[in-house]
Amino acid sequence: MGQELQIHHTRPMSGLTRYALILRLFGEAKSDWTIAEIATELEVPVSTVYRTVRDLLAESFLEPATEGHYRLGSAFIAFDRLIRLTDPIMRVGNELLQDMARQAGVPCVGVLARLFGDTVMCVADTLPSDNGIRTSYERGRPRPLTRGATSKVILAQLPARRLNRLLEARAARQDRRHAPDPADMRDELALIRKRGYCITRGEVDKGMVGLAAPVSVPGRALMASLSLVVPAAALEDSIERRLVLLLVSAASLLTEKLSRAKAGAAVGEGSAAKETACKETAS
Repeated sequence: MGQELQIHHTRPMSGLTRYALILRLFGEAKSDWTIAEIATELEVPVSTVYRTVRDLLAESFLEPATEGHYRLGSAFIAFDRLIRLTDPIMRVGNELLQDMARQAGVPCVGVLARLFGDTVMCVADTLPSDNGIRTSYERGRPRPLTRGATSKVILAQLPARRLNRLLEARAARQDRRHAPDPADMRDELALIRKRGYCITRGEVDKGMVGLAAPVSVPGRALMASLSLVVPAAALEDSIERRLVLLLVSAASLLTEKLSRAKAGAAVGEGSAAKETACKETAS
């Protein structure tokens, strides 16, 4: 374990970065790794990987598998439970999402997504029944930032300065031949913002139509969307109009509930502060 690989170009492995780089190696394609494999993949010394893996094991972010292999540990399960219980969008919106998908009356997937930094992430998904639909929309999967109704309806709500930063950063990371033109994207988002909903066809999953409405609560730093992903073959004009009304109504209700929850919390905090002050005065 103490012997180091002889390498000429090492990747920075300091602070939190060294933990994140290792944890992000674990995925569906390869769910367990050895220390030697990690060192080779990241081009860092075996001794550095050994120390980092040891720390991750101690905090249950990794656990031993077989024959020197390691896999993700129980800490992720504990944190997943915690975020389900504390994330405001999930806590308030999950039941509403399920009701909306049931009311759709067509084969569909209901999706609740929100913006984290520069990433749109699915935080909840639901199938009203086992209708055989399979899409790439599922909890824990990042969404393409500039494709699909789920993401576009979120981007359309952003302040111009933040939107410009996101689009410029995205364009810098993408091949220019495949990156959307920022001016065209801004025009499209302006139309979505004016309309109050977004419909896209086949932009993310072939043969599927995405319909989404915004959930925006700036006071809680929440930019999100409610979406339905429907097979194009099941979407007649009359059904599409009905689903848009259902989505817009559900998103408006979720926005109202989140805003009220924030106001209620503020009132509660104010009452608690007054009570504390009264007690201190009395004493």
